Amino acid sequence: MPSDPTEKSPLNRSMIERTLASVWHPCTQMKTHETFPPLPVARGEGAWLIDADGHRYLDGISSWWVNLFGHCNPTINGALRDQVDRLEHVILAGFTHEPVVALSERLAALTDNSLGHCFFASDGSSAVEIALKMSMHYWRNCGQPDKTRFVTVSGGYHGETLGALSVSDVALFRDAYAPLLTESSTVPSPDWREANQGETAADCAARAARALEQHLDAHAAQTAAVIVEPLVQCANRMAMHDAEYLRLVRAACDRHQVHMIADEIAVGFGRTGTFFAHQGAGITPDLMTLSKGITGGYLPLSVVLCRDHIYEAFYADELTRGFLHSHSYTGNALACSAALAVLEIFEQDNVLTANRKRARKILEAAQVFNDHPQVCHLRQTGMITAFDVDIDDPSFSRRYHFAALEQGVLLRPIGNTVYFMPPYVLSDHEIDHLVTGAQRALLNTVA
Repeated sequence: MPSDPTEKSPLNRSMIERTLASVWHPCTQMKTHETFPPLPVARGEGAWLIDADGHRYLDGISSWWVNLFGHCNPTINGALRDQVDRLEHVILAGFTHEPVVALSERLAALTDNSLGHCFFASDGSSAVEIALKMSMHYWRNCGQPDKTRFVTVSGGYHGETLGALSVSDVALFRDAYAPLLTESSTVPSPDWREANQGETAADCAARAARALEQHLDAHAAQTAAVIVEPLVQCANRMAMHDAEYLRLVRAACDRHQVHMIADEIAVGFGRTGTFFAHQGAGITPDLMTLSKGITGGYLPLSVVLCRDHIYEAFYADELTRGFLHSHSYTGNALACSAALAVLEIFEQDNVLTANRKRARKILEAAQVFNDHPQVCHLRQTGMITAFDVDIDDPSFSRRYHFAALEQGVLLRPIGNTVYFMPPYVLSDHEIDHLVTGAQRALLNTVA
């Protein structure tokens, strides 16, 4: 167990001083680091992060939801070593290479080729931007130029570039940049925590879907797409919903000739129990965005998969009908090789089946939180487990984070929601360490 994480060796203190003098950290009010310094990480090993003093911290959030198979995974390491000696990167406009072709083929095959074409970028926000532009441009190419608006779900989060932020509904991120954003429409979330008395999760989903249907009844002629996070709205304090919502959204989009965009940046690659989250509802979106876990947490990469008829609407002699969007590192060969190694691990290790066992173990162990009088809504979807803490304290998240580090566990609550989103390599012993550390942190944070 580490000692107080604010007490550092000279080596760690030096790293903290250097980083605060030069690095502007993401999603952070930097002044808080005067009291709560960043944790210097020297190396990673499986599910663990290790500082310069040798203190070990179980990575309970997969380093912001990206690390699927542990740090320094030998299979991914080997794939990168092999690829770096052959080709690190080449412009993808007018050129191609084996890793990007193989990855595109395998991703399409994982959708049973219902989403047959891949457009690559570098991060999740960029993938959302691509999906929005692709949808709007499709409708223009099809002679419906008025379809330029988008519908998002209350509490939805899709990234922090301007287009992605325009279809997000998290005030903390949106409000400061509101003058720069385009207008979108917001419909109620199917979050089952918002169910009325006597409603089931499926009832709550149906009620939210009816609100979307009513909106499209009035505005379908101006609407290009509905964007949803299938099964779990992660940034919305791990809001989970019944799969019926996705089936009803799919049907509404079909009736009203509106695209359904599945944002699977956080929930794809096995997080919700099926390989892609939308598969848990038995539906297929028109466009799907992927990032985060795609390279196992190694390198930036994102991709938009689309139905063939969307691709075909851009296939023409006129340059202006083409999808004129690009990123310098589109289809980076190293990143694609890492992603191919991730897919190999899924196939060879039968990961989805193993994860069902891990998820059951986590949920069984997590029942201990139900004994705490301020805990409510213990819930799980696949390898995402969460509970809410009934506390009116804006500092709870930060205080809990440091209390968990003292127990050798990396956790970052979203508001008053504590969640586990660990790598897919946890042993039973590591699951016990995760839950026990989280429980002790709660007892040390909430009187």
